[in-house]
Amino acid sequence: QVSVKATVNRLCEGMKNSHAAMLRSAFADSAILQTIARNKEGQDVIRGASLNEFAEFVGKQEKGAADEQIQFETIKIGGPLAMVWTPYKFYFKGKFSHCGVNSFQLVRMNGAWKIQYIIDTRRKDCGN
Repeated sequence: QVSVKATVNRLCEGMKNSHAAMLRSAFADSAILQTIARNKEGQDVIRGASLNEFAEFVGKQEKGAADEQIQFETIKIGGPLAMVWTPYKFYFKGKFSHCGVNSFQLVRMNGAWKIQYIIDTRRKDCGN
């Protein structure tokens, strides 16, 4: 579990430090990044982003601007596959932006854990 947590923490540290290469190192080359968001009609929709887009966005931020504070709630490991569930609160430039939950799927590749898939939720109300 320690090495799985270290990979997820590397993603968060890369975000917080505006370090695109550190962030990218947490992911597998074929990683899929998705979020569940509400459209203008109030319906839940799935939006995707490429790892390159995400890393470029993070790299352009001021250091400390993107601060995702996670809690490790559940980690399951079965051989080369791990699942991690992390509720989070996201702060941008010191101000609360949104909260939700991340669902990570990691694969152990060449002895190192890499994030293959992440999907998250985003909401403003964190009361429940």
